[in-house]
Amino acid sequence: MTLLVPFDGSALARAALERAVEFSEYTGQDVVALSVIPDDADYAVERGWIDEGESYDPAAVADRFERQVTEIAPAATFRVERPADVSSMADVTTDVVRTIREVSHDIEASIVFIGSENAGRVSTPVCSVGAPISEDPTYDVHIVRHAG
Repeated sequence: MTLLVPFDGSALARAALERAVEFSEYTGQDVVALSVIPDDADYAVERGWIDEGESYDPAAVADRFERQVTEIAPAATFRVERPADVSSMADVTTDVVRTIREVSHDIEASIVFIGSENAGRVSTPVCSVGAPISEDPTYDVHIVRHAG
């Protein structure tokens, strides 16, 4: 069994990774940190990965996330994916969610640790990946709402 942590470099994603590592120490499960990095510069700006007008290099973002994951969880496996644009009707967030779900099934995740202020609430923002990920019944979900 594997613990999956969607990792976007945010304080909550870092906290979720820390919690997954703590959990793995008790269960012996492997930890996989997954960064889903679209080719969309606007998405990168929204997430705070780059500043407005800055050149966007998804590979550089992936390298930065890998370094962060290694600092927090040296034994964790880092995996990066680029979401496929399979539907002209889907927005980038939907593509990211689909990719996380695909990877969770691929690695047979037992628990997904999500760093999200919004997951699990009755109403969630359209941009949140936490809520749709938490709805999949094939794995348990640990929602991290506080980074401190």
